[in-house]
Amino acid sequence: MLANRSHSLFRVKGGHNEHKVAFSELFFDLVFVYAITQSAHFLITHFTPYGVFQSLLILLAVWWAWVFTTWVTNWLDPEAVPVRLLLFTLMLLGMAVAIAIPKAFEQHGLLFACAYIALQLGRTVFMCLASRKANPGLHNDFLRMALWFGFAALFWIAGALQEGWSRTLLWTLALGIEYLSASLSFHVPGIGRSDSRTWEISGAHMAERCGLLIIIALGESLLVTGNTFSHIPWNTATVLAFISAFVATVAMWWIYFSLTAERASERITGSEQSGHLGRLVYTYVHFLIIAGIVVVAAADEFILAHATGRVGITTLVASIAGPALYLFGNILFKRLIFNSHPRSHYIGLVLLALLIPLASFISPALLAVLTTTILVLVGTWETIAVLRTDTR
Repeated sequence: MLANRSHSLFRVKGGHNEHKVAFSELFFDLVFVYAITQSAHFLITHFTPYGVFQSLLILLAVWWAWVFTTWVTNWLDPEAVPVRLLLFTLMLLGMAVAIAIPKAFEQHGLLFACAYIALQLGRTVFMCLASRKANPGLHNDFLRMALWFGFAALFWIAGALQEGWSRTLLWTLALGIEYLSASLSFHVPGIGRSDSRTWEISGAHMAERCGLLIIIALGESLLVTGNTFSHIPWNTATVLAFISAFVATVAMWWIYFSLTAERASERITGSEQSGHLGRLVYTYVHFLIIAGIVVVAAADEFILAHATGRVGITTLVASIAGPALYLFGNILFKRLIFNSHPRSHYIGLVLLALLIPLASFISPALLAVLTTTILVLVGTWETIAVLRTDTR
């Protein structure tokens, strides 16, 4: 039945819906921002080298599930009822993944693994059926993906049935297989490999989807910070830390959206290799930007909890690593899209590094103000530089 009506499930090239982000896609995103928030809370409560590694595994899995769905809705029309139903089903599975995150390495490991596997395989099989007649080349690509996801599923389940380091190791292998498969273009002996250079995608849709996720993630981070602030004693240090967190969020928005996001959308739309560029920039590089937001949110929580006194190692690492990850992700993004090196971002990384020896002599609240000032400086510098270039 699905294969017979598969042509109607795809976006019409040149149609008014070709680049449109549907309301059902935004609805879907809310669940995954919740999962990202859960990942941030996991990081906050497990901020040790081992806990950070586990947090990374969780965030990589959440990102992988979201970005693959974004690719699917770049081809399929979310306004078609079967595709909507697919998204709502994936939302339910995404909720299960998010709910399991706090205890994913404890009693909820099987729930996390099974929900994740069902999400990845279910969406991929749906795409195989939908594209079998409408786009045989795409059908073969997703068939290869299904085989790789099925292979990785063995390690997800095996890990869920273990405890401690064994689970972490097996899940690392599972996620490694999934990411490796993409880097190998989903090569399967006897079937061949995918070629992203031949993929016809809507660059505008892909750019907007990633941009909207970043907006929602920034907004959710700010709401969580506001909720934390409302439940702690207010004094000069905590008020300063809260204002700093707000300004830092605005600065991160400015660095990504003020001049870059829309121009990047235009650049990838006009590219002859939009599929290859989209795979590189929006599938991989944007994970660093999301990871930066998560670590900044963790730093805000640490500083609000202990705004005075000495800067602990946990607060220092989160406060420096979060903005640094965000800036580094933006450097790669702008390097690949515009073939440029944003000098302001490099200076920002240097200034963040200089704060490390200084942290022993200042309070956590002052450290927050200084990292925020660096982000504001980066955004202001870039804006002035770009405007000057445009007026020449």
